Amino acid sequence: MTAGTLAEELGLTPAGVRRHLDTLEDAGQIRLAPALETRRGPGRPARTYVAGDVSQAGLTTEYDHVATQALRFLAEQAGPQAITLFARRRIANLEERYGPTISAAGPDITRRTEALAAALSADGFAATARPIGHSTGTNCPASSTLGLQLCQGHCPVQQVAAEFPQFCEAETEAFARLLGVHVQRLATLACGGHACTTYIPAGTTETTAAHQPRQSGDEEKTERSEG
Repeated sequence: MTAGTLAEELGLTPAGVRRHLDTLEDAGQIRLAPALETRRGPGRPARTYVAGDVSQAGLTTEYDHVATQALRFLAEQAGPQAITLFARRRIANLEERYGPTISAAGPDITRRTEALAAALSADGFAATARPIGHSTGTNCPASSTLGLQLCQGHCPVQQVAAEFPQFCEAETEAFARLLGVHVQRLATLACGGHACTTYIPAGTTETTAAHQPRQSGDEEKTERSEG
């Protein structure tokens, strides 16, 4: 998030917001995000901030440790495939809730991604969607976007996913189904990234059906077929 965006949302001056941001940055509560690949206008790119290590650590609770211990026990008793099954079942609820909203956005990937970001933010993931890169080929308009970047500034299972990446994998698979295109996870908070970042190619959905969410029980069938 930039100082300008915060100033607009809080009704403060950009200069005043920047002073507060400098204080938070000095305290380790926030840090600068890596520069974007493209600029939105002339001049220097806006300074974008994300939660720092101190803030992320403050979100950790004893429940994270209990959940991690429980999953370790599950893996010991039933094997790693049980973790995958649990992660897929957990994300299935989110997928079913988001499906109608994203389908209503139509086949355009940009609109679908923006709808996904809005749904994630409503659930506390602090998500944003922004275009990256531009086509330069003779058959493409000069302003044609190559793809989009979906960023999640908060992850409620970050500490658990640091040990069990199956949660990140299940989420990525769900995003691909929701959007109707192949997506690529570039970074995660669980692995030390400044945000959970997913690359989404621009265009229209690859599927004729807007969305076919994973039904409850589908993950069990998948596990049996994989076994």
